[in-house]
Amino acid sequence: MAQPASPLSAGSLTQLTLSLLAIVALIFAVSWALKRLKMAGPRGRGEITVLDELALGPRERIVLVRVGESQVLVGVGAGGLVGLTPLSTPIAIKPVSSAPVFADRLREFMKRPGGPA
Repeated sequence: MAQPASPLSAGSLTQLTLSLLAIVALIFAVSWALKRLKMAGPRGRGEITVLDELALGPRERIVLVRVGESQVLVGVGAGGLVGLTPLSTPIAIKPVSSAPVFADRLREFMKRPGGPA
């Protein structure tokens, strides 16, 4: 009588390991993409809020910060923070769309003829 194959064979362990590595890589890729795309709106609570930012290099950026009713430009770099200038006229920030753009595009793709069933 033939014995059944062991569920812990070398092939199944290799497949399990590769699957776990792929899932971990996917998690890191999604978190990196979300950071790059700046999916979040204004950050902060209370009286100090980051309204917008512009990357100037790999470690340098300019950040528009609202403090109470005024806005201040701040330089952020490897050496720390540098207050650039308070703005005499506040900049009107366009509201960030909270609609899930990815979800809408996925829904459109799913409805297309020839798309996944």
